[in-house]
Amino acid sequence: MRPVAISLAAALALTAGSALAEYPEKPVSFIVPWPPGDLEDVLTRMIAEDFQEEYGVAAAVVNKPGGGGGPFPGAIEVANAPADGYTIGSFVIGVPVLGHQIDIPPLTPAKFDPLGIFLTYPFVIATSGDAPYSSMEELAAHARDNDVALGHFGDVLTPTQVTKAFARNAGFDWGSDAAFDALDCNTLASGDADVINTTLQLILPCLDEVKVLVSITDERIPLVPDAPAIGELDDTLDIALWNGLFVTKDTPQDVRDKIIAVAKETVMSDRAQAVAAETGALVYWQGPEESAQRIGTDTDTVARIGTLLE
Repeated sequence: MRPVAISLAAALALTAGSALAEYPEKPVSFIVPWPPGDLEDVLTRMIAEDFQEEYGVAAAVVNKPGGGGGPFPGAIEVANAPADGYTIGSFVIGVPVLGHQIDIPPLTPAKFDPLGIFLTYPFVIATSGDAPYSSMEELAAHARDNDVALGHFGDVLTPTQVTKAFARNAGFDWGSDAAFDALDCNTLASGDADVINTTLQLILPCLDEVKVLVSITDERIPLVPDAPAIGELDDTLDIALWNGLFVTKDTPQDVRDKIIAVAKETVMSDRAQAVAAETGALVYWQGPEESAQRIGTDTDTVARIGTLLE
C-alpha cells in the first residue's frame, strides 16, 4: 500500500474510532454559579467525585459566581457549550424559571432541560423566642397594628418574594424590610430585625431560643417538624428555592442517562443524606419528567407572585 493510502486509511480509522467513543472520554465540568461552600456546591462536588470514580475521567466543579442580577454567567457558559454532556449546569430555580424570560440572548429561548432536582434549601421564617406571636397567623394579626421589621437576603430571591406575597395575601404590610449579608442568631438577638427569612442551618446554634414560624420548602423540615411548610398555609405560594442538574436541549439521551445514574445514587447516599440531617436541607432525587413539570408549575407561581407584588 502506498504511503498516501496508508495515511488515509489511518485517518479514517481514527475518525471512526472517535465517532464510536463512548461518553465520557474527557474531563467533565459541573458549573455552579455561586462561590464554593454552600449546599449546592457541597452536593455537586459529591456528584462530581462519584462521576469521576464511576467513569474514570476527571470531573470537577467550576464555580462561576454571578452579580446582583443573578447566577447567569455560569448559565450562559452552559448554554454556549456543545450539547455533549461535558458541561453540566447545577442551577437554582431562577435559571430555568426566569433566565430565558429576561433580555439575555444566550438564554433565550429556553436552552436547558432538567436531568433532575436534588436539593431544597431549608429557608424558614423565624423570630425571637420572646416575640408576641408563635405562628404566621398570629404574626399577621400583630403586624396589622404594629411595625414588624423583616430581614432577608435580597428581593430577587424566591423565599423573599414568597415572604412578601404571604403578607399581601394575609392582609398586612411589613413595617420595614432590609437585605442582610448575614441572618443568624445575632440578627434576632440584637434586634436588627424582628423576623428573618433565612436558612435553618444559620439559626441551628440557637434553635431552642427562636421560633420557626414556617418553612419555605416543599414539605416540612424534619429538624423543625412542627413548623408548617408554606403551601400548608397558602397553596398559591407553594414554591421553594431548589437546585438541580441541567444540560442543553440537544444533549443525547444516553449521555443524560449516564449523568443521572450517578447523580441519583450520590444524593441518596449516606454522606449526602448526612448533609440533610445536619443542615435541615431536603436532599432527594426528582427525575427529569417530574422536574420539568415542577418547573412549569413554579413558572406559573413566580408569575402570580410577581403580579401580586407589582
